[in-house]
Amino acid sequence: METPAKSVILLVDDQDSIRFFLEKTLIQEGYEAHSAKAGLEAVEMTQQYIPDLILLDLKLPDIDGIEVLNRVKSIFPEICVVMITAFGDIETAVHAMKQGAYDFITKPINLDQLLIIIKKALESRRLSGEVLQLKRRMEIGEGFEYILGDSKAMKKVYEMCQQVAKSDTTTVLIEGESGVGKEMIARMIHKFSNRADKPFLDINCASLPEQLLESELFGHERGAFTDAKVQKLGLLELANRGTLFLDEIGEMTLTIQVKLLKVLERMVFRRVGGTADIHVSVRIISATNRDLKREVDESRFRPDLYYRLKVVPVYVPALRERKEDLIAFAKYFINNFNKQFNKNFEVISEDAQRAMFDYHWPGNIRELRNTIERVVLLEKGPELKAEHLPFSGAQLEETSIGKRIDQLLSRPIPEEGIDFEKLVSEVEKEMIIKASDQAKWNQSLTARFLNLKRDKLRYRMKAYDLGDDEEVPAK
Repeated sequence: METPAKSVILLVDDQDSIRFFLEKTLIQEGYEAHSAKAGLEAVEMTQQYIPDLILLDLKLPDIDGIEVLNRVKSIFPEICVVMITAFGDIETAVHAMKQGAYDFITKPINLDQLLIIIKKALESRRLSGEVLQLKRRMEIGEGFEYILGDSKAMKKVYEMCQQVAKSDTTTVLIEGESGVGKEMIARMIHKFSNRADKPFLDINCASLPEQLLESELFGHERGAFTDAKVQKLGLLELANRGTLFLDEIGEMTLTIQVKLLKVLERMVFRRVGGTADIHVSVRIISATNRDLKREVDESRFRPDLYYRLKVVPVYVPALRERKEDLIAFAKYFINNFNKQFNKNFEVISEDAQRAMFDYHWPGNIRELRNTIERVVLLEKGPELKAEHLPFSGAQLEETSIGKRIDQLLSRPIPEEGIDFEKLVSEVEKEMIIKASDQAKWNQSLTARFLNLKRDKLRYRMKAYDLGDDEEVPAK
């Protein structure tokens, strides 16, 4: 298993000897330490490393420590700042504490005293972080899957989202693989913004053909096309003063890209078949699992729209890149499904945790959630064991269709033969489940992924008891 991340401390002092000595001491004490010798450099490094604590000298060659404190706190209010000051500047240090500093220490520095202050400050930050996490989850609402993981990468994402939310007109492009939680990030930005009490509407750009997507976004007038029996308001209009989340923006056709660009530039559009300009104030947050820069280079995505959408880019790392979050998310899902299925899973065994860390999670958080749901539903607690997981040990040999096919193709067919029909059916079922998970169980998009007509997909889903004839709403 991966060890917990070290606390990050940024030391800011213009004296080389102090920086060298304290940085070396902090590293020996088990911290990750960085140093800056000027105020502006410290502000820049704060945004780069997002430290847990800053040791900040009051006297700096460019801007003073109070100014650095104010700038840092305006961006990252949760960072602990301990001021370093000469004895004669204690009054200024007290003023700094009123401005948000955690504590101060005077020169010459008593090393033992400093380490005690650091330890207390970091513990205070940890406790306040847990309280804030609980408060955020309560603010976001029951049923909304928000959890602050332990990884530095995701903490940086959350910090950025908080900062972005303060400017409630800035467009945001969320990038990352399918299943990493891009919609969760979009909802969080909306919830922390001044638009939180206004609508949050979303649409998957990959799930609809061009004409229908255009109608959904911009609305249409009666008689605009054959099936336009009545006037329809589009999502841009319905989301006025709120947020519109465009998932899988990379699937949008060039024609609609042109119209969306005009909206972003002027916040004005016309319904399909309409002549009147409609003015709105909508924050656009988009997401993609594609490499949009490559799409631009290959002329499948407009460069002007790309740069307009990517005013603030947010990259959500894959679960395999932040496995420090793995167990926290697993426990969160276990708790949810315990309540849902009236089960009593309490712990994850060491072997199960090891198997989960060794697995690469191609489906990311969504795959983890589905895995935990199946285990809690089908197995008995109170311990989640390695053999419960479909990707561990002997269980993998029994359940992995791909592995069984590889084994069959690499060996002679046994004399007793194989159940060919059953094998083909299992492959078909697993591919439908995989495509459905990726499409968030939207049948139109699933059919598109599998190059099947929708009626054929429905027939197969019904045969495998994967859904009825009704469209499964996107999650």
